[in-house]
Amino acid sequence: MEKKRKLRINGHSHLLPYPEEIPQYMKDKGIFWVDKDRKFMLQKDWSRPVTDSSFFLHEKLAWMERFKIDHAVVLNLSQLYGNGLRVEEMKKALRFQNDFNAKIQQEHPSKFTCGFVVHPGFVKGACWEIERCVEQGMQLLCLPTHYMDTIGTWRCIFDEENEPIFELASKLNLAVEIHPYDGEKFIKLENTSWRFHLIWMLAQCADAYHFFTIKGYQERFPNMRTCFAHGGQLAQINLGRRIQGFDGRPDLFEGDYHPRAAVGHKNIFFDTLVHDTGSLKLLIENQGAKQVLIGLDDPYPLGEMESVKQSSYPGKILDLAIDRNIISEAEKDAMWEDNVIQWLCGDDQEAKDKLVKRILN
Repeated sequence: MEKKRKLRINGHSHLLPYPEEIPQYMKDKGIFWVDKDRKFMLQKDWSRPVTDSSFFLHEKLAWMERFKIDHAVVLNLSQLYGNGLRVEEMKKALRFQNDFNAKIQQEHPSKFTCGFVVHPGFVKGACWEIERCVEQGMQLLCLPTHYMDTIGTWRCIFDEENEPIFELASKLNLAVEIHPYDGEKFIKLENTSWRFHLIWMLAQCADAYHFFTIKGYQERFPNMRTCFAHGGQLAQINLGRRIQGFDGRPDLFEGDYHPRAAVGHKNIFFDTLVHDTGSLKLLIENQGAKQVLIGLDDPYPLGEMESVKQSSYPGKILDLAIDRNIISEAEKDAMWEDNVIQWLCGDDQEAKDKLVKRILN
C-alpha cells in the first residue's frame, strides 16, 4: 500500500495586494499603499522596502512551488490593524483587508487559507465583522497583541472588555492568531536599530500570553484555538518568573488562573519562527511538540527565507532540530501538517477532511 504523502502547510505567511488592487482612498488618507514599481509599502510618514517578489500573489505561488509548500495560512497585514485611525477610515481599511483575503482564498482554495482582522476597540462592530467574514468561508481571526481604544489608551488584546469577541470565536469554532505590532507607538523609546521588531515585538507576545493564561481563556472559551506568533519566544523563557510571581504575590492575582495550568494546553499553539534551535528546544520542552506548528513569516526579512548569507531556506530550523535530536521525523511532519490543521479546525473531523480535500484539490 502506497504511503500517504505528508502535506507541507505554512502556518504563518503574508501577502501584499498589487498596487492597482489598493483603493485610491487608502493612499489619499495615508492609510496604506504600494508604489507602482512594487519597491515599497507605504503609509503616511512611513515606508518599508518590499524585500522579496513573493510578497505578491503570482510570485508567492511560484515561491511555494519552488520550495514544495502545498498550502499557506495568510495572516492580515500588521499595518492594517487600524490603530489610531478615525472610525470610518478604520472600517474601510479593515474591510479592504478582509475582502482582499477572502478573494484570495476563494480564488485559490488549494493554496491559501486566509485570516481576517477586526478592531477590538469597537466590540459590537468587531463581532458583526467576524460573522460577516465567517459567512464568506473564513475561519481564522487575526488580532494584534495590543490595540488603541476609543479614548487613545493602549490595551492588551485580552482585556475583559473584549470577551464578547472570544465568546463568539469559541461559538464559531475559530482559530485565532495573535501577532505583535505598533510597539513604537506606546513604548516610549527611540525607534533605532530595529529594536521594536527584534526585541519589543517578542515582549508584546509575552505580555499577551501572560494575560491570556491568567484569565484562563484556554478553558473559558474551549472551542477557540489560539496561536501566538514568533513562538511566543520571550513567554517561554519567562515562564518560571511568572510562576514564581504568581505564587509569591497571590494578592495581585486574586481570582486568576495559575500560569502553570496553561502550559501545554491543547488549545494554545506557537509557531516555529524563533530563529535558533536552542529557543525551539525550550519551546517544545515547555509546551510539547503537538502545540508547535511551522511558521515561516514569509516573505519578511525576519522570516525563514532563502538566504545565502545565512545559509537559510524555508523549513531549515526543523531540519536542524532533526540533526540535533530535538524532534523526530514524525514530529517534524506533524508540525508541517497535523498541528496546523488541528489549530485551524480543532476536533471537527469534518472540517479537517474538508480542508485536506481543498488542499489536494
